[in-house]
Amino acid sequence: FVIFLVPCFVVGTDLAFSCQDPDDFVGASSPGDIIIGGLFAVHSEMLHPDEEPIKPIIQNCAGFEIQVFLQTLAMIHAIETINNSTLLSGVTLGYEIYDTCAEVTKAMASALRFLSKFNSSENAVEFKCNYSDYIPRVKAVTGASYSEVSMAVSRLLALQLIPQVSPASSAEILSDKIRFPSFFRTIPSDFHQTRAMTHLIYESGWNWIGVIATDDDNGRFALESFGVQAMVNNVCIAFKEMLPAYLSDSTFHTKVDQAIEKIVKETGVNVIVVFMRQFHVLKLFKKAIERNVNKIWIASDNWSAAVKISTIPNIRQLGTVVGFGFKSGDISSFQEFLRNLHEKPTENNKFLREYIMLLSVCAHLEYHDFQTCIANQSQDDLLENDGSKPQFWRDDFLNANVEPGFIHRTMLAVYAIAHAIKRQCKDRDCKDPSAFTPWELLEELKKVTVIDADKEVKFDSNGDMSTSYDVLLWKEIDGHMEITTMAEYDAEKGGFIFEDEEKKKDFLALKKVQSTCSQHCRPGQVKKVTESPHTCCYECVYCPENHYSNQTDMDYCHRCNNKTYWAPINSTTCYRKTIYFLAWTDWFAIFLLFLSAFGVVLVLSICVIFTKNLDTPVVKASGGLTVCYIILFSHFLIFLSTIFFIDVPTEFKCKTRQALFGISFTLCISCILIKSLKILLAFSFDPKLQTFLKCMYKPIPTVVTCTGIQVIICTSWLIFRTPFVNQNFSIPRAIILECSEGSIVAFGIMLGYISALAFICFIFAFKGRKLPENYNEAKFITFGMLIYFIAWIVFIPVYATTFGKYLPAVEIIVVLISNYGILCCTFLPKCYIIIYKQETNTKSAFLKMVYTYSSKSAGSVAVSQVSLDSKSSSLQATITDSCKTENDSVNGNCHFQVPGHPLIKGKVLPKNASRTMVRKRVSSI
Repeated sequence: FVIFLVPCFVVGTDLAFSCQDPDDFVGASSPGDIIIGGLFAVHSEMLHPDEEPIKPIIQNCAGFEIQVFLQTLAMIHAIETINNSTLLSGVTLGYEIYDTCAEVTKAMASALRFLSKFNSSENAVEFKCNYSDYIPRVKAVTGASYSEVSMAVSRLLALQLIPQVSPASSAEILSDKIRFPSFFRTIPSDFHQTRAMTHLIYESGWNWIGVIATDDDNGRFALESFGVQAMVNNVCIAFKEMLPAYLSDSTFHTKVDQAIEKIVKETGVNVIVVFMRQFHVLKLFKKAIERNVNKIWIASDNWSAAVKISTIPNIRQLGTVVGFGFKSGDISSFQEFLRNLHEKPTENNKFLREYIMLLSVCAHLEYHDFQTCIANQSQDDLLENDGSKPQFWRDDFLNANVEPGFIHRTMLAVYAIAHAIKRQCKDRDCKDPSAFTPWELLEELKKVTVIDADKEVKFDSNGDMSTSYDVLLWKEIDGHMEITTMAEYDAEKGGFIFEDEEKKKDFLALKKVQSTCSQHCRPGQVKKVTESPHTCCYECVYCPENHYSNQTDMDYCHRCNNKTYWAPINSTTCYRKTIYFLAWTDWFAIFLLFLSAFGVVLVLSICVIFTKNLDTPVVKASGGLTVCYIILFSHFLIFLSTIFFIDVPTEFKCKTRQALFGISFTLCISCILIKSLKILLAFSFDPKLQTFLKCMYKPIPTVVTCTGIQVIICTSWLIFRTPFVNQNFSIPRAIILECSEGSIVAFGIMLGYISALAFICFIFAFKGRKLPENYNEAKFITFGMLIYFIAWIVFIPVYATTFGKYLPAVEIIVVLISNYGILCCTFLPKCYIIIYKQETNTKSAFLKMVYTYSSKSAGSVAVSQVSLDSKSSSLQATITDSCKTENDSVNGNCHFQVPGHPLIKGKVLPKNASRTMVRKRVSSI
């Protein structure tokens, strides 16, 4: 193996802080069976010589840190308390505490001494391939104060797996057990602290902040962790300023000025997060007070409880300081220890001796100036004044500067090591330093449990103690800045706990301060990202129609979840759409229902009139009572079908209304078609046409067939593409309940079939339009069919272009027009004759009407008198004998005519037909 010697670099001779041998390098020490090392930055900087060349000499330090000095005293107090207890059963703990001066270089020199072999006269560090049996000078180390120092020292101590327990190093990277296998800490990692900070910022409504950190490992890792948490909570960092890690850096003051200038320039940034050491913050705040900077400062655990900062003159001008400190415990015994500290010997405690010298040098100053004086004295200055000042002691100064969180965590670190030693010493004689090795103690430390404030605490798998944070608020009370506890932050659950309403009010008061890149977007608005790279810089725009936002600063508008809801522009909620349909109470629906009801009354009235005049020629000429009843019944059903177009559409209504109308109308047209055929058949004397009409004239089969085809069409429609209730969303703020026809093709086939029957009926009726005036039913049928065609031709474009709740009314109107047209043209002329011209509604009057009609049309040709029998009244028909010559004979037949009667003109009879035969033929017609 190779032996390394731990050097002692000589600074001078016969000086209190010079290094004559390695033991002079120790800041405070005490013998014991088991030695625990300590690393604390009692001074804030190490002096650097101006002369060239630079030599490998460890210089003296400057900037005595009261808070860190108190941590060394806390370690000493904890060890003395354990030695005076029964915890280790006679085994005593000793300590060696070194000052790192916040420098990695000096800390590494101290770590080398820890690694040196036990009882080695030359303080040699042996190089070996296997350190399993190696017994170093110390069994464990407490410290260091800063993460950057702990990272370097931990890598060195990991060579021999010497446990290191820090009460202050919080960098998240130290939780990595691969790189730092022997590192533990009695505090949470920065992950929890940065998450707590971003929660505070987010809940206070801030999203535009600045960050200032030291340019070292601790500052960079803290900034990185904070950046990740800020992104998660939608918090934007407006600027980042990095200050040199060492006060001795020549650019330090320039960087501070630049940081202050940036803070002043960024007027929209009113919240500044500071990850720095106390002496950095002290310099920064003094400069900020000079520039009248007033902000909210969020303090990291390094300085959140620093009394020397809170007592800066005019500190209240800076604004509000909110910080996160480690959860404290009972430190009353330590406070008692401080009160008796002046009785302690100083031979083995150079820190205490230096502190007493500082008291003497700065005794004439006021409190803050006194504190500044202590911080500004270097060890070299004290060497010059050594012995020239009388010793002076201030009981209140140390207690006033106690930061409970750090003190408690330092004592907890010592107790954790002591409990691990206790587990090792259960079956070993630990008075022998070689009883166990550091790596064995490390294994026990992983499993140790310590009672803290009646709670069991232990290290997790990362070597951290996940405890809560105190949320500290710097509050002016009676003219003095006091550091008060505003809330507790639960690191595991991630929430704030307030003890009382008064403290919650303090928290709510923070929200009054605005620190945003853009104004908050109100509910009803949404953020629109601008050209800025920061997501927190945006414009507020209104949510579009059918979208809403119900919270402040929403990134997007919610769409109304259902089509049954709508939202206007700039809406904070969705509203249920108004449902429209052609209701019973609608004035237009009432009007249409009145027309339908009137039609039903008209049908019933006609039915009564025809029933009472059953045996009159007009009723008989209408096809008889049965046909009339069927036609009137179909008209009744058509009028009835209109009520299915009104009120809330249902599946039953949608299916019923079109089928009922289609079948009823088909039945009506079919019966009228039969009547048209009958008229043509009665007055047709063309043998070929008569033969065709006789084949066609099958009343019952024709009506059943025509109607049955429509029944098949409607049934197929209802089975395969049935109509259904549809919600029409074409109107933005309304839902129109309507019946969808299911199949436009089926609907068209139904209407087309009715139209085809109506067209055939129209053709047949048109051919019989020249009957006598009082018997001209064919003419009225023709007119009724024309009304039907006109109504439905107009209906098609109107129906196709109309939407809304009045769409069913369009079809009702067309149904009513066509139904009224056919009903009135078919029955009203007959009803008029029955009621107002009863004298013409007799058999004799009817025959006389035919005779008169024929007489008016008589020409100047010779006529023959035909006498009707007495039963046929006195009707005389003139028949022209056209069979006098052979040329008038057509196929052995002769022609005759009733003059003026267009339907009897040119009718054919056999050649030898008697006048009796002719008379019978005319009478039958």
